[in-house]
Amino acid sequence: MVRLVPKDENFIASFIEDAENLVLAARELDAMIGAYDRLDERVAEIQRLEHRGDEIDTEIQVRLERAFITPFDREDIHELVVRLDDVVDGIQEVAEAMVIYGVEAPTAEARQLSGILAAQGEHLLEACRSLDGFKGIEPHLREIHELENRADGLSRAAIASLFQGGHEPLFVIKWMEIYKDLEETIDAAEDAGEIIERIVAKSS
Repeated sequence: MVRLVPKDENFIASFIEDAENLVLAARELDAMIGAYDRLDERVAEIQRLEHRGDEIDTEIQVRLERAFITPFDREDIHELVVRLDDVVDGIQEVAEAMVIYGVEAPTAEARQLSGILAAQGEHLLEACRSLDGFKGIEPHLREIHELENRADGLSRAAIASLFQGGHEPLFVIKWMEIYKDLEETIDAAEDAGEIIERIVAKSS
C-alpha cells in the first residue's frame, strides 16, 4: 500500500545526537584550553566535530521538510538546530583563534569560561534527552541560564583586567576577541536552552 501521508518523524533522537556532538566539541575545547597542548590535533578534532554537526543539522532539516506531522512546531525544531549549530561553530572559532593569534598560554578567565561552556553543553544534552515527556528538564534549563549569568560577570572582569595589567596592545586585542567569541558561544548555548523552554511551554 502506498503511504499517502508521510509518517510522524521522531526528532528527539536527532536532537540528542546533535547535542552529544556539541558536548564532545565543548569538552575538546575545555581540554585544549586547560592543558594547552597538541593544539593542531585538538583543533582538527573540533573541526571534524563541527563538520559532523553540520551533517546532523542537514539531516534534520531534510526530515523536517518531508515530515507531514512533527512532535513540536516546525519553527522551534528549525531554531533549535540553528542554535545548537551556533554553539559548535563558536567553539571552532575560539579554538582556531587561539592558534591563529599565536596565544602562548590561556588565561585563568579563559579556562573558567571554557569550563562554563562545557557545563552548559552537558545540561543541553540532558535537556534534549528529557524532551520525550519533559521529566526532569527544568533544572537543566535553569542551570544553563545560571551558567550564562556567571559567564557574563566573569567576561566583564576578564576584559577589565586587560586594561589594568600593563599588557601589550596586541595581547589586549587578541584576548578581547577570544573573550568575545567565548561569550557569544555561551550566549548561543543559552539561546538553545530558551528554544527548549519554548517547546516545553507550548507542550504544557
